[in-house]
Amino acid sequence: MRKITVLTFMSLDGVMQAPGGPDEDREGGFTYGGWTFPYFDEMLGKVMGDQMAPPFDLLLGKKTYDIFAAHWPKQPETDPTATVINNAHKYVVSAEPAELAWKGSTLITGDVAAGLRALKAEEGPVLQVHGSSNLIQTLLKHDLVDELWLKIFPVTLGHGKRLFGEGTIPAAFKLLDCTTSPSGVIVASYQRAGDVVTGSFA
Repeated sequence: MRKITVLTFMSLDGVMQAPGGPDEDREGGFTYGGWTFPYFDEMLGKVMGDQMAPPFDLLLGKKTYDIFAAHWPKQPETDPTATVINNAHKYVVSAEPAELAWKGSTLITGDVAAGLRALKAEEGPVLQVHGSSNLIQTLLKHDLVDELWLKIFPVTLGHGKRLFGEGTIPAAFKLLDCTTSPSGVIVASYQRAGDVVTGSFA
């Protein structure tokens, strides 16, 4: 069985929209694209490099796929991140049929939840989810996320697409690792760990 791991940059108030640049995603009138830039330091670069070093495939929503496909194939072969991403197999979730020109891409459409369960049941490397806020809601709703690898930035954005949006179900997670970058970014990894337990201090 394959594991699904969500890698997300998020603000203190849970927004994950457009961390990489001003025009990455302006949907909903979002005007703070590129909000991670002032806090991205050498340590975060190393963390991302380490997390993307083991073999993995990509599981992406169509919008994130289009952003990646317009950028990574055009990067030089000397770029190690580009090499890793271009060589990974890309599974693309879309509500509608779509043409996928990027080499090594497979479309998942129709009954998306069933398609994701079937993909997860296969043998193969970890499926990493980058961006893809709508896809993440589907994964959370159907309890398909095994681990969350979060980078929590010391900024609030007020509005925008949130990691824990409409797809969030009650779920417990176990903290696997946590550290803080020199710029104040919390790097925390969580593993899905059963049901929410309630009680009382009384």
